[in-house]
Amino acid sequence: MSKGTAAPRSPLFLRIFARMLACVVVVQLLNFGLLFAVQTPNPKLHTVGQIAQAMRDPVAAPDGFEVRRAEAVEPQPWNPRAERTEVALATALGVRPERVILRFPVGFLQRPQVYDRAGVPPAPAPANAVAAQDVLVTGGFEASLRMADGSWRTVTAGAGLEPWRVFVVMWLVLSALAAAVFAWAMAQRFARPIGAFARAAERLGRDPRAPPIELDGPAEIAEAARAFNDMQARLNRYVDDRATMIAAVAHDLRTPLMRLGLRIEDADPAIRAACECDIREMQAMISTVMAYVRDSSRIGVRRPLDLRSLAETVVDDAADRGAAVNLETGDPLVIEADPVALKAMLANLVGNAVKYAGGAELVLEAREHEAVIAVRDRGPGIPDEDMERVFDPFFRGERSRNRDTGGMGLGLASARATARAHGGDIILHRREGGGLCATVKLPL
Repeated sequence: MSKGTAAPRSPLFLRIFARMLACVVVVQLLNFGLLFAVQTPNPKLHTVGQIAQAMRDPVAAPDGFEVRRAEAVEPQPWNPRAERTEVALATALGVRPERVILRFPVGFLQRPQVYDRAGVPPAPAPANAVAAQDVLVTGGFEASLRMADGSWRTVTAGAGLEPWRVFVVMWLVLSALAAAVFAWAMAQRFARPIGAFARAAERLGRDPRAPPIELDGPAEIAEAARAFNDMQARLNRYVDDRATMIAAVAHDLRTPLMRLGLRIEDADPAIRAACECDIREMQAMISTVMAYVRDSSRIGVRRPLDLRSLAETVVDDAADRGAAVNLETGDPLVIEADPVALKAMLANLVGNAVKYAGGAELVLEAREHEAVIAVRDRGPGIPDEDMERVFDPFFRGERSRNRDTGGMGLGLASARATARAHGGDIILHRREGGGLCATVKLPL
């Protein structure tokens, strides 16, 4: 669909809001269903007689009761329910009420209730022990009886979740899982275009000629993708225009050099020889510049290749010319790159090592997310202040300006441009024991 006829896209804000609202609605519907699905809570019922039996004979305690001994028991604040139950339990046991303490557990995140005892008459005792045993105790409790030795025998209802509580917990877990699935799908949907931007930026760093991003997704994402594509197109046009301008200037310089060569034919032989030497050097420089521009602006085809096999061809070519170059053995190392550009880059680094050190050693290895090529030599090296300047176009560490010893100063600039065009880089550093190491890092 063309830009002029593209269907209108809803804003990202509305999409996020609508999906979050839908998620909240789903959760509330599940909670609403809980009101009708949950069972009516039935409190646990115990009698004072069962508690008294557990206190008299812990071995014969009813099922669900736990009996233990304690050195001391802290009573709760006065509670009319606890007082009535203590009087009934004391009557059933045939002991004084002061020897009995009854406590009721306080719910989670709750505070004990405080009652005003003023004006409340004491709780009446049951008519007899049989009547006291029939008094009901609802819910959890903790009843303690002071023994003859001063310790306390405590009886509690067995711990455990009631069926309705188990059902509620399971329902809430299932609700959380349902909401998590919904949220995961929503996050995936909105993270997809952002991930596409990250991959596009990474791809642009490796290959400036990479295809543009598809204009898909919400209005904000589509607009950002359009701006990204426009930026990529402008960058490519800027690079192409600069390369075209440099190539045109280098090409046009050939004509005045040719005329200058014709005009000095009748000059003094000594002057003519010196001028012809300068003209040839300028022509060589122009040819080198045009080759550099042509190589840097060439659109290469990137495909999977074995970097070790490519390095072996460079080493074999150097060995055929009599250079002492060797490659450390290892496993294949496959990357996606332009084989012509990478071969020229490696040939350039190996050629520099052979020229200044008489030989080179290549080492390839795969690290976490990158392939590393090290070109090592035992030559004189270069000063520390020139480690970065040697990558500048036309800069030469050899200051004599002699083409036979220093070249034109474009080799390392071209090599770094190739590495960076593939999303990598080249760095130089000194070797222990003398020499130089050029390290090429390329993304896998």
